[in-house]
Amino acid sequence: GVGINLLPHAAKELSELGLLAELSALGIETSTLSYYSKHGQLIWQEPRGLSAGYPWPQLSLHRGALQMLLLSAVQQRLGPQAVQCGLRAESFEHSTRGARVMLRARDGAPQQHEVDVLIAADGIRSTLRSQLYPEARDPLHYSGRVLWRGATECAPFADGRSMFMAGHQDQKFVAYPISGAAHARGRSLVNWIAELRVPEAPANDWNRRVDKAVFAGAFADWSWGWIDIPALIAQTDDVYEFPLVDKDPLPRWTFGHFSLLGDAAHPLYPIGSNGSAQAILDARCLADCLHDARDINYALREYEAERLPKTAAIALRNRLNGPEQVLQIVEERAPDGFASVTDVISQRELEEISLRYKQLAGFDVRALQAMARA
Repeated sequence: GVGINLLPHAAKELSELGLLAELSALGIETSTLSYYSKHGQLIWQEPRGLSAGYPWPQLSLHRGALQMLLLSAVQQRLGPQAVQCGLRAESFEHSTRGARVMLRARDGAPQQHEVDVLIAADGIRSTLRSQLYPEARDPLHYSGRVLWRGATECAPFADGRSMFMAGHQDQKFVAYPISGAAHARGRSLVNWIAELRVPEAPANDWNRRVDKAVFAGAFADWSWGWIDIPALIAQTDDVYEFPLVDKDPLPRWTFGHFSLLGDAAHPLYPIGSNGSAQAILDARCLADCLHDARDINYALREYEAERLPKTAAIALRNRLNGPEQVLQIVEERAPDGFASVTDVISQRELEEISLRYKQLAGFDVRALQAMARA
């Protein structure tokens, strides 16, 4: 998708790299997150980032802007040759030095590189993961739902820094602004996601452009005064289709001087805004474990021992809709709407669901406040 969320624990890591000011200028410091029923009735609203008392913001920004900032920082600090593009990883094998990785250039020319450490961070369809875990025993797990994503510049909704989710697990709409430049002009570049249950999975191609008519009818009456979802969809030029998939947690990531990171290690449903955060936390943990390591294999196994159980728990909780389960609870208890949300779900239950997920995913505000003081 176009938009990406960096939760406060991920923003902390990027702040320690000296990138927070640039990231904040590129994106939006998210102020609130709200959940609404399919009737547009408010279920739950909570402050986010700095507004919630975190020492670091929650940032919503354009994925490409984040990637280019990180690329620039790496090239400035490690040199222009630190990143080599146009190469596809095909396989690897263990070697006396550590690992040997086989690559192929766009012109078809093969390459081999001997490396001390090989980390596969090549996404949910990781070629190197599939060498260890072939697709026959490590298939994509389809949720039964499809996402359609787009981005539209429009007038701001709420305070211009808010994120909302509406509907339930079989029909949902998510939107949030992602551009600091648009915000400075009094506008919003809104990243949005429409989600519907679709029994049979479409092609698993992240670049598949589709006609809005495929899904727009399901949201035709979702206009609630403060947001006009049909208009938001209609004003979008390009819409892309994404089946909602993940994979079962693995028993092991590390083999000798090779390990996995990010979606290659633990692909998650995009629920709770945690995919990017967990990859960033992986990277920090990996760097810490490798720092001054005398035994690389031990360092990689230490990284795996720290990160594999945590990310496996998040993956399984995301299959239960994570904090977004409040939408489904309200749909099941009050499908025709409610006079007062407290007749359907108590404030305590809402708070507990929210806190439980934050603690599981590592961004409980009290824990991060303690880190900032340490």
